[in-house]
Amino acid sequence: MTAKELKHFFKDHLVPSKLYKIGKERDGRICLTKNKEFWEVYFLDHKQKIGLMRYTDENSACLSMKEELRKIMESIYEITWKPIRA
Repeated sequence: MTAKELKHFFKDHLVPSKLYKIGKERDGRICLTKNKEFWEVYFLDHKQKIGLMRYTDENSACLSMKEELRKIMESIYEITWKPIRA
């Protein structure tokens, strides 16, 4: 899965854009960003990366972000899609 595909998945599954940001940082959201060495998934709180997870490949990072958003959607809105199986 690519970041572009993930963005389309969230749109198709009605995930509110106020919960996430792909490609850039945005305070108060789950973020997916790429630096020189890693793809990173984290919650940004006043410029501090909370729960930072690093991945060497885009697919793993996207699947991780998808799972984090699935959990949030389930806990806040009581709706979800099937969890990812390894």
